[in-house]
Amino acid sequence: MAHEKRPLSPDIQIYRPQLTSVLSISHRVTGIALSIGTLLLVSWLIAAAAGPQVYSAIQGLLSSWLGLFLMFGWTFSLFFHLCNGIRHLAWDAGYGFDLRTIYASGWTVLAASTVLTMAAWFSRLVVMG
Repeated sequence: MAHEKRPLSPDIQIYRPQLTSVLSISHRVTGIALSIGTLLLVSWLIAAAAGPQVYSAIQGLLSSWLGLFLMFGWTFSLFFHLCNGIRHLAWDAGYGFDLRTIYASGWTVLAASTVLTMAAWFSRLVVMG
């Protein structure tokens, strides 16, 4: 009995990324990013309680270009995960399952996440100078 060497399911190279799959994967990735970012936030709070020397070291890291980049990514992750979570709550309630609404809500999640992130960072610039 000769068996052909063939995949049991369609190969990943056959599929094109779709908005729904990209948002689903991004939701998981932002959840992980939020967990890691929260550890950074907790270390900042612990450093504040530990004293001025430890706090200034952590504050120096967070004020650097790398720290600002990480905080910007954490902020976007927070808003994306929040907006996409609201979208999932609507789905859990049984709303928004037709294809047109799925794509409209997906693009809305991306737009809202971007606008909220920019608004948060703009307000930071206004307050902090």
